Amino acid sequence: MMTDETDKTTGRTGNSRQDRLKSALRENLKRRKLQARERDKADTSHKDEATPRREIAGKSGE
Repeated sequence: MMTDETDKTTGRTGNSRQDRLKSALRENLKRRKLQARERDKADTSHKDEATPRREIAGKSGE
């Protein structure tokens, strides 16, 4: 009888562990996507800032 109870508990623990892992992976993916978006915004804003300077330098050199 002890084996049956242990197996049931292990089965539940296994499922809850899998659920926790799935949830943790989802949260990690969301966090990484957000970080990637923020990096893209930062890269884009730096490019936007740099572009007018080049254009201005190019126009004054004409």
